[in-house]
Amino acid sequence: MIEIHKKIRELRLQKGLTLKQLSEKTNLTIGFLSQVERGTSSLAITSLKKIADSLGVEISYFFNPTITAHYAVKKENQKTFTVEGNATKYIRLSGNFHNRNLECMLVTLQPFQKDDQTFSHMGEEFYYVLKGEVIFKIDNNEYHLMAGESIHFPSEKTHQWENPTGEETVLISVLTPVLF
Repeated sequence: MIEIHKKIRELRLQKGLTLKQLSEKTNLTIGFLSQVERGTSSLAITSLKKIADSLGVEISYFFNPTITAHYAVKKENQKTFTVEGNATKYIRLSGNFHNRNLECMLVTLQPFQKDDQTFSHMGEEFYYVLKGEVIFKIDNNEYHLMAGESIHFPSEKTHQWENPTGEETVLISVLTPVLF
């Protein structure tokens, strides 16, 4: 298992930053960052992206790299991963090449999974529901999507998702900027 919290602390210390300085760079609270570094708080991808940017690394620094040859991602190279403290499962579907702008993933939400917080960041997001149902809340509007339906929105809008069912929901996700 990848221990992201240890890599964050180690890199912060290598860069000679205090928690306060990292907090100022990321707009995340000192308390939250402290909990993240101890592995006692869940970490959303958007928060991890802020931390990576502030520490001067790609977000992929915190994960085992996936080697993709010739732009194709073969089934045997599709590895499921999670972000610490988060039940969402991800499989990266994007090829790997310089100056890539899109991040394509297969996303699995667990039964009754709901984001505890809202997110807002640069970029765009597109989701297509392959299986199950999902509720997206975007700027106080609620969108209930079923299999075969999609949504596309600017990531700057506050947003969160929820699986309202007792079964897994599977989505295709295409977003910018590149996270992994």
